[in-house]
Amino acid sequence: MRTDQELTGVTLLGNTGVKYPTSYSPEVLETFVNKHPGREYLVTFTCPEFTSLCPKTGQPDFAKILITYIPREKMVESKSLKLYLFSFRNHGDFHEDCVNIILNDLVSLMDPKYIEVKGIFTPRGGIAIHPFANWGDEDHTDLVAQRRLAAIPNDF
Repeated sequence: MRTDQELTGVTLLGNTGVKYPTSYSPEVLETFVNKHPGREYLVTFTCPEFTSLCPKTGQPDFAKILITYIPREKMVESKSLKLYLFSFRNHGDFHEDCVNIILNDLVSLMDPKYIEVKGIFTPRGGIAIHPFANWGDEDHTDLVAQRRLAAIPNDF
């Protein structure tokens, strides 16, 4: 069981007075200490109800966002991640930008060994867009290249 000291930076979880942000808010992200930094393991988050806005038309875009990472010392707390992803609701950016912003914010927050973010956006105008971005440290450059190649559709 985690001690109160280990949970010092976790303020949103269990807090019933939390307000949902109405604009892009990376500052809501919180971390906790990885108790298993010597082991490489994957953590995956699936957000099936991601929304953002088209920067040109203001029309809503809907997506499933998949985030997978190999933690180092810090891990992202899930409620803060939920609030962070919700903060894109009124954010106007292209699909590719949203995925890369999420990746950059999580790399800055956690300094993971490896991380990838994929957006499976609902088709609009008959076209579906599925941006994929990943990043890895020096020890994971082969994984970065392998996963990027694996993300290319078979009919490419």
